[in-house]
Amino acid sequence: MGKTAFIFPGQGAQYCGMGKDFYDTYEIAREIYELAERATGLDVAELCFAENDRLNITEYTQIAMLTTEVAMLKVLQQKGIKADCCAGLSLGEYGALAAAEVMETEDLFRLIRSRGIYMQEAYPVGGAMTAVLGLDAGTVREICENTEGIVTIANDNCPGQIVITGEQTAVQAAAEKLQQAGAKRCVPLKVSGPFHSPLLAGAGEKLALELADIAVKDPVIPYLCNVEAAPVTDCSRVKELLAKQVSGTVRWRETMERMLADGVDTFIEIGPGKTLSGFLRKIDRGATVRNVEKTEDLEKLLQEGIGEGI
Repeated sequence: MGKTAFIFPGQGAQYCGMGKDFYDTYEIAREIYELAERATGLDVAELCFAENDRLNITEYTQIAMLTTEVAMLKVLQQKGIKADCCAGLSLGEYGALAAAEVMETEDLFRLIRSRGIYMQEAYPVGGAMTAVLGLDAGTVREICENTEGIVTIANDNCPGQIVITGEQTAVQAAAEKLQQAGAKRCVPLKVSGPFHSPLLAGAGEKLALELADIAVKDPVIPYLCNVEAAPVTDCSRVKELLAKQVSGTVRWRETMERMLADGVDTFIEIGPGKTLSGFLRKIDRGATVRNVEKTEDLEKLLQEGIGEGI
C-alpha cells in the first residue's frame, strides 16, 4: 500500500477570502485564527477574509497563509486524515512543520510573522525574481554562474519551470542569456524582494537568533526540507535548516521526486490554489493529487474513504 503526503503551498497563492468556509464551519479552525491573533497581535481573520491591500505584502502574507494552512490541517486531522510525511514550498515549509508537530503552533505563528518582516526589510530595492520556462536546472544554473553580479536559482519547481533571483541587473542579464539558450519565456515576477537569494542572508541570520529561543521536538512524521530535498527525522538540524532556507534554493522538484521514490503515491495539497498540484503533474503524471482549499474539497476526500469522517 502506498503512502500519503501533505504538501503546503507558498507565497503567491493567497487571495482574500481564503479559508473562510473552514472558519465558518469548524470550531477548531476558528481557534487557530484566534491563536494566530494572540501570538502576533494581528487580526488574522480580517486580514484573510476582508478586501485589503496588506494581504500581498510579504510581512502580512506569510502569517495569513500559514494560519489558513494550519486551520485547514487541523480540520483534516480532526476528520482522521493522516499523512506519512509532509513538505511545503518556501513559507509552506512552516505548514509542514505544523503537520510534523516540530514546535508549538503559537511559536510557529510568531516565527513566521518575524520571517515575513525580516524578508520584507532585508533588501527593499534593487532586487528581482524571474520565472524561466522551458529550460533544465543545469542549464539555468550554469548561465547564472557565468553572469556578472548576484543571480541564483530561487526555486526548482518542476521540469521546465525554474525561478531565478538576485540583483535586478544581474537577473535581467541572465534572463537575456537564458532566452538565447532556448528558454520559451522569461517572466518577471511581481515580488517585493529577491527571495531565496544570498542577498537575504541577513534575514536568515535574524531568524536564527529568534529560533534560538524556541523549543523544537523530533517530527512525529518526517518532513522534507527545502534546502536539502531530504527528510528531517530528528530535531537537531531544524533551526539551522530554517535559517538557511531564507536565502537558499527551494529544491521542490527534487523533494517531490524523493517522496515518490520513497513510496508516496497520494499527495494532498492543503491551502489556497492548486500550484503544487500543477507542479506535481509535470513531475509524475501517475501520482494521485488532491487539493483541499474549500470545505467541499474535504467532503470529497471523506466520500472517497480518505479519513474517518468523524
